[in-house]
Amino acid sequence: MIILRSLIFLLLKAAMTVPFSLVTLMTFPLPGMLRYRVISQWSWIVNWLARVTVGITYRVEGLENLPSEPVVILSKHQSAWETIVFQQIFPPLSFVLKKSLLYIPFFGWGLALFSPIAIDRGAGREALKQIETQGKQRLKDGFWVLIFPEGTRMPPGESGNFQVGGAWLAAKAGVPVLPVAHNAGRFWPKNGFRKYPGEIVVRIGPPIPTAGRKATQVMAESEAWIKQAMLDL
Repeated sequence: MIILRSLIFLLLKAAMTVPFSLVTLMTFPLPGMLRYRVISQWSWIVNWLARVTVGITYRVEGLENLPSEPVVILSKHQSAWETIVFQQIFPPLSFVLKKSLLYIPFFGWGLALFSPIAIDRGAGREALKQIETQGKQRLKDGFWVLIFPEGTRMPPGESGNFQVGGAWLAAKAGVPVLPVAHNAGRFWPKNGFRKYPGEIVVRIGPPIPTAGRKATQVMAESEAWIKQAMLDL
């Protein structure tokens, strides 16, 4: 049944995504925030499909920790689920992604309309400057910036090297960091066709201040909180 339900989910998602991509391209003349609100409706459809076809639901802990102003979110990365459903949990988001993705026909054009922070990950310190410059502008425009400090999706129980870019941006912009942990990889595995029924738990930690602190200090505190939360989950 898991295989059958996963197949139904995949087919319905594909059938829905194709026409929605045309809607996405039509938002080109709109302001960035309005474009986001239109395009992010796709996430609501996918989340609904996941719930009714494969039985994936979610619960959020720590909503009282959400600040009233834009911040930098540093989140655990396990699957594609969080890139989709975080659009429902948090205020409008700007994602950090590889600039090369924007060159993919249709898909990349849609990403570009989503007001992302596009960087060249192989550029070393220049990538940090790209994150800082674009990130400050997104925060000024009212977007919250979402960064996965491990850089890639890690299977449940594993942890990657936490990069300092998100903490660097927060410190330079003078905004707090919001650490986030979740266990989505248990139900929506990385690159996995099979989706498993269950409740994903998203845990939002208290904002971590950056004023007067080095980015490495902020990153170390964020990493420690995320890793401890993952042990609890």
